Amino acid sequence: MPFDLHTHSHVSDGTEPPAAVVRAAASAGLTGLALTDHDSTAGWKEAHEQALSSGISFIPGMEVSCFSETGISVHLLSYLHDPHAPGLYGEIERSRQSRLSRAQRMVERLAGDYPITWEMVLEHSSPNATIGRPHIADALVTAGVVDDRSAAFSSILTPRSPYYVGHYAPDPVEAVRLVIEAGGVPVFAHPMASVRGRVVGVDLFREMIDAGLAGVEADHRDHSEEDRRTLWDLAREHGLFVTGSSDYHGAGKPNRLGEYTTPDAVVAQIEERATGSAVIRP
Repeated sequence: MPFDLHTHSHVSDGTEPPAAVVRAAASAGLTGLALTDHDSTAGWKEAHEQALSSGISFIPGMEVSCFSETGISVHLLSYLHDPHAPGLYGEIERSRQSRLSRAQRMVERLAGDYPITWEMVLEHSSPNATIGRPHIADALVTAGVVDDRSAAFSSILTPRSPYYVGHYAPDPVEAVRLVIEAGGVPVFAHPMASVRGRVVGVDLFREMIDAGLAGVEADHRDHSEEDRRTLWDLAREHGLFVTGSSDYHGAGKPNRLGEYTTPDAVVAQIEERATGSAVIRP
């Protein structure tokens, strides 16, 4: 079987340790996976070691959270970059610190109306995790305020909520440049997932391509068949490769490992372009 190039552990907003994600991928019969926690590479070492034990390949990755000039959330997958490259590392640290202070301010607001504390949020995150709204959602579930994460995101934690607080994130075009500068390979994650909110227009897409965007994640559960056809056509027009993946979060989302995958030939293209780190093979 091929690769799943978009998965999350409890280092960001998944519910399982990196090793457990790798073991699950092996049990699902995958050839390999990429661990792409939000704005963090802290799970790479554990995933690397487990991949060798499980006999599958591991692609070090990360999902970079970005905001366009118009305030639209954009997610950029970075594969095989150097985690210590100063440009990308500096932006990620700035974003992580902003996320942390933002989460604390949101909890302060929520605590005025709901039985939630910062300590409760920390109980739902791992050490050095990139803390965000999913962890707050989990605390709200524990407190009995909502039934699950989805309910929290569609009501209390929506950007239209009075409890919502924004945070810093890099511009997506600059993020593409920084990933390339770090020796990585940038891929636009679920770019037409309108079920998540507003999506960017073709102009920003083309700016990202001009900056060096290498691929697009077309095959994703949040894309319709029409979305996928549009993205495949765009990829052919601009010479981008196409990936497919689960966006697995453990129990945090219904996404299942391997529900969409990427063929070996595309993984080889990613590996050929990268200079920052390497694919780990058993």
